[in-house]
Amino acid sequence: MTAVASNVHQALSASPHFPGRHLQVEDSEGRVVLKGRVVSYFQKQMAQETVRRLDGVHEVENQLEVDWR
Repeated sequence: MTAVASNVHQALSASPHFPGRHLQVEDSEGRVVLKGRVVSYFQKQMAQETVRRLDGVHEVENQLEVDWR
């Protein structure tokens, strides 16, 4: 795991918006891809904004799926 991916995991884990969520993170030279499921569009946006602010992140591709179940 890269340092950027590790920082992303830590930031998402520390966020109150993602309790118990296991989101997948891929990183390649500052380009971060988020994958997994969240329960609202708000969570999807908050994940992107949380990651976008981190040092070393230059681009975020948000592939999170909203699952209302």
